[in-house]
Amino acid sequence: MGGNKGEGGMNKVVVTGGGGFVGKVIVRMLRQRGIPCRVVGRHRYPEVEALGAESVACDIRDRERLRPVFRDVDTVFHTASLAGIWGRRAEYQSINVTGTDNVLQACRDNGVARLIYTSTPSVVFDRRNIAGGTEDLPYATRFLCHYARTKAAAERQVLAANGAVLKTCAIRPHLVWGPGDPHLIPRLVACGRKRQLKRVGNGGNLVDISYVDNVAHAHLLAAANLGGAGSAAGKAYFISQGKPVRLWGWINALFARLGIAEVTESVPFPLAYGVGAVLEILHGLLRPGQEPRMTRFLAEQLAKSHYFSIEQARNDLGYAPIVSTEAGLDHLVSWIHAHEQIS
Repeated sequence: MGGNKGEGGMNKVVVTGGGGFVGKVIVRMLRQRGIPCRVVGRHRYPEVEALGAESVACDIRDRERLRPVFRDVDTVFHTASLAGIWGRRAEYQSINVTGTDNVLQACRDNGVARLIYTSTPSVVFDRRNIAGGTEDLPYATRFLCHYARTKAAAERQVLAANGAVLKTCAIRPHLVWGPGDPHLIPRLVACGRKRQLKRVGNGGNLVDISYVDNVAHAHLLAAANLGGAGSAAGKAYFISQGKPVRLWGWINALFARLGIAEVTESVPFPLAYGVGAVLEILHGLLRPGQEPRMTRFLAEQLAKSHYFSIEQARNDLGYAPIVSTEAGLDHLVSWIHAHEQIS
């Protein structure tokens, strides 16, 4: 994986989870800049290989196999994690916490200079409304899903590992969306077409959203900072479009572009929360492998405001969205139509 010195001092780059939603866009941006990169995932990914990246099949939970993959690498983007809001605690722990510890150790063993970790604002979501939150917010103490709990533990690991040899930082994008989204948008659209969505709460909650190219752009800015001024070292950064949206209004705007009926029915938050609690118990006992249609965490996310300031990212990284919310919506709608035609 040779090549000339890349942008921001990056010469040899590893992207864990580079076959995933955010990771793949990071790889695309790296390759567009002529930066050689190696993707680490459980499988080989023809799509990233088509971009000119190397693809290595390696589970981040396997410390011994992971170590040589980081040889002669100067920058690591650690995007790999187990996402979602339902699943076995042990699996979230092994991938998100133990896997991150293995990535950090592989960095240390190989003298990697910088690590950029893909985190989430859920690490600070403590079941309260958040309006314009900053990075001074403490980590949550009452987690309602294993994903948030393990991502918080992993982020702590990453930031604590920052030092003179290995510089680290964390990027916290909120509600990532855009073409290629395998999670959020397809589920929304499928539920919308089946008329299975109901607004939770009064519908006035404001939330941040993050177009996927903006998220990848923030990662590259962070890497450039760690290789230069270093003011991002040891810090976490909220990333978004810079202006929150009214969640249900944004969903209905998307649905209108797709010919899907507007979501008009609603359920009170306490009812949705209670139903989520009951379904979690029932599914835990009877259907542990099947995600409930409602959980306590999902009810909180759908009913409450949670948006954040991006001033620290502006000041330290020079971050600003490169794709507007309006343009992003155009790209997303085009992708959905094309995807439906193919499938």
